[in-house]
Amino acid sequence: MAKGPSPLQLRFVQSAKRHVDLPPSPAEVAMVGRSNVGKSSLVNALANRRQLARVSNTPGRTQLINLFVLPSGATVVDLPGYGYAAVPGREKAGWQAMIEGYLTEREGLELLFLLVDGEIGPTKLDLQMIDWLHDNGIPFVVVATKSDKVRPSRLAGRRQQVAAACRLEEGDVFWVSAAKGTGIDRLRQHVLDVLAAPRGA
Repeated sequence: MAKGPSPLQLRFVQSAKRHVDLPPSPAEVAMVGRSNVGKSSLVNALANRRQLARVSNTPGRTQLINLFVLPSGATVVDLPGYGYAAVPGREKAGWQAMIEGYLTEREGLELLFLLVDGEIGPTKLDLQMIDWLHDNGIPFVVVATKSDKVRPSRLAGRRQQVAAACRLEEGDVFWVSAAKGTGIDRLRQHVLDVLAAPRGA
């Protein structure tokens, strides 16, 4: 992780089971993805703070909507992961309703960052999420995490494969490594740009 303060100075505000329990935001972005894709690690890397968002080796630790705020009042949300977390089916269904309710009803949401595992590529669940986002008109970009896990000799091919699977141009996918810091500056600047110029402004 780089030294010095990050331009994305996030402070944890609160966790909630329902988006209606969160304070309003003038501009917000959110992170979503499978349970072990590294959402919390990415939030920490963007803020350059190791312990801002709770990180666990156990998939599914993020079970609530977690809200972080910038000095400007703009906010970043870490959503519960979807996928194979070892929790009861009823609770998983509750997470899905929580995520969908947030994405379709949250005022101030400017852009969703959909995280996929760059090493293994988008899963069936990721592709279903992409279809759902298209169907509901929710603006999103794809972030391929764990780029450091891909051998350098295979990276160019993986970039093409991931973009094609997500039906995107290769340059439209952000490739990052929270562990190594690769691509973090570019993604951080994109987050700041989106929050500085909300669509409704």
